[in-house]
Amino acid sequence: MAGGFAAGAVSERAHLYEYRITGYFIFACIVAALGGSLFGYDLGVSGGVTSMDDFLKEFFPKVYRRKQQHLKETDYCKYDNQILTLFTSSLYFAGLVSTFAASYVTRNKGRRASIIVGSISFFLGAILNAAAVNIAMLIIGRIFLGVGIGFGNQAVPLYLSEMAPAKVRGAVNQLFQLTTCLGILVANLINYGTEKIHPWGWRLSLGLATVPATLMFVGGIFLPETPNSLVEQGRLDEGRKVLEKVRGTTKVDAEFADLIDASNAARAVKHPFRNLLQRKNRPQLVIGALGIPAFQQLTGMNSILFYAPVIFQSLGFGSGASLYSSVITSVALVVATFISMGFVDKFGRRAFFLEAGCEMICCMIAVAITLALKFGQGETLPKGIGIFLVILIFQFVLCYGRSWGPLGWLVPSELFPLETRSAGQSVVVCVNLFFTALIAQCFLVSLCHLRYGIFLLFAGLIFIMSCFIYFLLPETKQVPIEEIYLLFQNHWFWKRYVNDGEQVGPAGTHNGKSVPQI
Repeated sequence: MAGGFAAGAVSERAHLYEYRITGYFIFACIVAALGGSLFGYDLGVSGGVTSMDDFLKEFFPKVYRRKQQHLKETDYCKYDNQILTLFTSSLYFAGLVSTFAASYVTRNKGRRASIIVGSISFFLGAILNAAAVNIAMLIIGRIFLGVGIGFGNQAVPLYLSEMAPAKVRGAVNQLFQLTTCLGILVANLINYGTEKIHPWGWRLSLGLATVPATLMFVGGIFLPETPNSLVEQGRLDEGRKVLEKVRGTTKVDAEFADLIDASNAARAVKHPFRNLLQRKNRPQLVIGALGIPAFQQLTGMNSILFYAPVIFQSLGFGSGASLYSSVITSVALVVATFISMGFVDKFGRRAFFLEAGCEMICCMIAVAITLALKFGQGETLPKGIGIFLVILIFQFVLCYGRSWGPLGWLVPSELFPLETRSAGQSVVVCVNLFFTALIAQCFLVSLCHLRYGIFLLFAGLIFIMSCFIYFLLPETKQVPIEEIYLLFQNHWFWKRYVNDGEQVGPAGTHNGKSVPQI
């Protein structure tokens, strides 16, 4: 299988790792994963608020008047307004800039520090948005929210991957995706209720973002730092104590030795971003830092999450019905995440990427064909066709929620060696938020001009990204995080990059460590 590897031992020490799941470990991971709820709540709440009449009347009266003229009609261009989409996308532009500051904090002050900074900034943004009296206050509030998401998304996936034992790393890391999905679901339920509160329901929706931010801040104060980060900072005794506590055993010599080796390599790197560009790190750069985070957004999923209420209203659903349909899609996300958490460490990352990709392509083509035949002439959409579209979108969300959604954060967070991990994760978040902002800013205008063709475009992109995974990504399930770099040394394509100038032994060894065989 192209890009596949046997899941055997990767180094001479990996099989000596010992652990048991402790209450301390569970507490640390659940609290850290709350960072995902910030991202998820905003994804869910922004699309719902931008479809509320009271919000549109106060800030976007032209969009409101256009909406009223086509209240019960199908219309691709009903919500095409660049200032309205800037309300959504400004957060993500702020996030992609702030993630580079987050990289410095994460590497030098620890993962926990970034989590706390992110929660404070998100809290301030939520207050500004809830109290907004003009568009400038809305945009400034969104910028603060973006800084919070930039710091949180940079630190939380790293924190979870570093705290987790190799054999359950996939499930633990996906707590981030689970809390993201729960945040989306809660936001949609809140929107469904606040839409009936006139004229200030939208303020309540935006202001309640302070709740996950407060939980994350309070929890962050009590979080332990990861052993990897403590060792990287030279706090070896403290790092060993935390490692023993989260692993539930004092027999951590092998894992601690690997952490020290990785830390020594990390301290030798003075410019991690420049190091990330070196030829030996080409697989991590192309797959983890650029390819997967960009493709995660180009699936079209976040377009559906941002604008699900808007899409369903454009399809002819009433305002309340459109928010209800959005709740259905967010429930699908939560269900899918539990599926992925239960089986990703058994079947592997590649299997989930490829199987779900095929289904997502079929869903997008079916949506495009349905809209091409039945939509856009200014007529009310038949109820049966509307239900069919909701089912297709539900199935698409179910596929995304067990593949590109969680794995788009899991796989990049486990690919980078310690010396480039913080810098690499910053590039991951930057690329992810850049494409998130780009899609947010362009989707409604693209829907207006490309009409059903936008869904065919997404289908084509999903085919390309599935080929990318099939040929270039090795299987990383149950491989210790500090040994994953060894997978690339026997990969059919990447070995030509990572083995240049390296000493590779005759018996499948590299610098004293065994390399997995195809």
